[in-house]
Amino acid sequence: MIALLVRDLRLAFRAGGGFGLGLAFFLIVTVMVPFSVGPNSDTLSLIAPGILWLGALLACLLSLDRLLALDWEDGSLDLLATAPLPLEGVLSIKALAHWLTTGLPLVLAAPVLGVLLNLPAGGYLWITLSLLIGTPALSVVGTFGAALTVGLKRGGLLLSLLVMPLYVPTLIFGAEVARRGASGMSVETPLLMLAGITLGTIALLPFASAAVLRVNLR
Repeated sequence: MIALLVRDLRLAFRAGGGFGLGLAFFLIVTVMVPFSVGPNSDTLSLIAPGILWLGALLACLLSLDRLLALDWEDGSLDLLATAPLPLEGVLSIKALAHWLTTGLPLVLAAPVLGVLLNLPAGGYLWITLSLLIGTPALSVVGTFGAALTVGLKRGGLLLSLLVMPLYVPTLIFGAEVARRGASGMSVETPLLMLAGITLGTIALLPFASAAVLRVNLR
């Protein structure tokens, strides 16, 4: 399992799998928002949690189409499917590699980019915590979408269309945690909902991903 994780991390960096691309996209979104809504600091403070969450979500989408495509192209996906390792574990490792190369850098960058959006002082902890809890769900859901579309021509567009509706609950509760935290309100309910969504996806979706991938590999 560790060897597979190290291999996927190396592939992600060598193939431009998301680290620099995701961060660059996140930065561009954050920089462009003040130009589109105006420099009013009150307006920026109000929308900052939602913009940071939306930017992180879209940045996670950028590398999903390559999550299984490289293994499909060189034939190693067939070998992994017949290996002694359970396919559910293989896909969980791939989701973890995606989060380490895409989700975690976004979590670390969000407080810094929050300065550009005039994020209230009380919101930095909560935007970081909400992204830390919520972004693993984005990677696991993205792995499910990648398993559904692997081998399809122009599967990246279809992948985005399939995954975006599944991302909505995480986006809603993640942004609500950050918004309430920035406003000094109670964050207990949306935080528990966000954690529940993440734990549910981690527990269930690897089995669904493995099932659809077995069908696609027949």
